[in-house]
Amino acid sequence: MDVGEVRVADDGDFERLRVLAEKHDGWKVEYKKKDTTVWTKSTQQTEFKMIKLHTVYKDVSPALLFDVLMDPLYRKKWDVYMLESYDIGFLNPNNDVGYYAVRSPPPFKNRDFVLQRSWLQTEKESLILNHSVYHESVPPKKGFVRAVSYLTGLVIQADGSSGSRLTYVTQCDPKGSLPACFVNKLTKIFAPNMAKKLRKACLEYTDWKQAHQPGYKPWLHPEQINLAKLDVSCCVSNGQEEPPDDILDESLVEEKDIACFEELDNV
Repeated sequence: MDVGEVRVADDGDFERLRVLAEKHDGWKVEYKKKDTTVWTKSTQQTEFKMIKLHTVYKDVSPALLFDVLMDPLYRKKWDVYMLESYDIGFLNPNNDVGYYAVRSPPPFKNRDFVLQRSWLQTEKESLILNHSVYHESVPPKKGFVRAVSYLTGLVIQADGSSGSRLTYVTQCDPKGSLPACFVNKLTKIFAPNMAKKLRKACLEYTDWKQAHQPGYKPWLHPEQINLAKLDVSCCVSNGQEEPPDDILDESLVEEKDIACFEELDNV
């Protein structure tokens, strides 16, 4: 789906994700260690590269991995970058729209997103997609740069009898004035660290969930959804939204500033 497009994801959208996950033509290996590989790929859409990560969790089942990625309450515990996250409304039981704010270490500006999330489960895999959309209830606000997700997707498959394979594909524009070369380098560092943190989160999830609404999983049980039905007329931008006037100039950042993010990632 295109940025700004709000509709129920179809088979073609998920097939595109599968192709990106499985085909490596035109991709460049940037990191390879044990069970984790990171690729990058340039596209005509933006100067910010597409990133792909593939990793194997031998001690995490596909069902557990899917729950961890879908549980908004648990994400607040393990995602050190998340400042705020909430749902806005849903299109159907497998498509919703929400707000996600990301913290950045000084001297960088925090970013935020308005995202449509779509997911599909089949007998052999689970797929999750998101892309940036507009909603009139969350215009750009002071203290944040409204970033854009062209595509972020995850493919979860079984690996052996009890393990799982995860492929993560993303292409985002952080907006503001960050140089593309800085962002591209930062993302290559962030991706493998994210894979490690996600595994740790999975191993701790079962105990945590027992104490936090253990039966509440609306991503599996649609009857538990308590969101308002999304009014798509609220998702049409007039293109005249004024950005906040406190945008920080980040154009002069240097490679050494990546250390700020590494410190945050180790929290």
